[in-house]
Amino acid sequence: MSLIPSIFGSNRSSIFDPLSMDIWDPFQGFPFHGSVANRDISGFVSTRIDWKETPEAHLFKADLPGLKKEEVKVEVEEGRVLQISGERSSEKEEKNDKWHRVERSSGKFLRRFRLPENAKVGEIKAAMEDGVLTVTVPKEEVKKPEVKAIDISG
Repeated sequence: MSLIPSIFGSNRSSIFDPLSMDIWDPFQGFPFHGSVANRDISGFVSTRIDWKETPEAHLFKADLPGLKKEEVKVEVEEGRVLQISGERSSEKEEKNDKWHRVERSSGKFLRRFRLPENAKVGEIKAAMEDGVLTVTVPKEEVKKPEVKAIDISG
């Protein structure tokens, strides 16, 4: 369990996990601070993403109910950082509407993951079906070092 809370809802992350790159900004909300706080990425905090590794690939699955694939971006930056982002627009208020409860979140979200060395970054594929985004990152075959026996003379 993480000792540092994640503002993006990743309750499975660990501060010891070198592959976890959730952006956590302890200065968010301070008036002098100008990095993540001004980028307005905390409005859609409940974006959950599972990361599973199979013998062939790394699979990322994100529940994005109500979003269209045009509202989601999957990018690789700095060579090995997978970034999944998007935005859910809030419903338009009509003049005669009377809201009793608003629980569905809206706004922007952003999740980042450092990919391991065996990831084939150039072959990443993404698909969206029934509100679930699946990103497949194929893995390179790990080459075992060749061992050559040396005869001992004597």
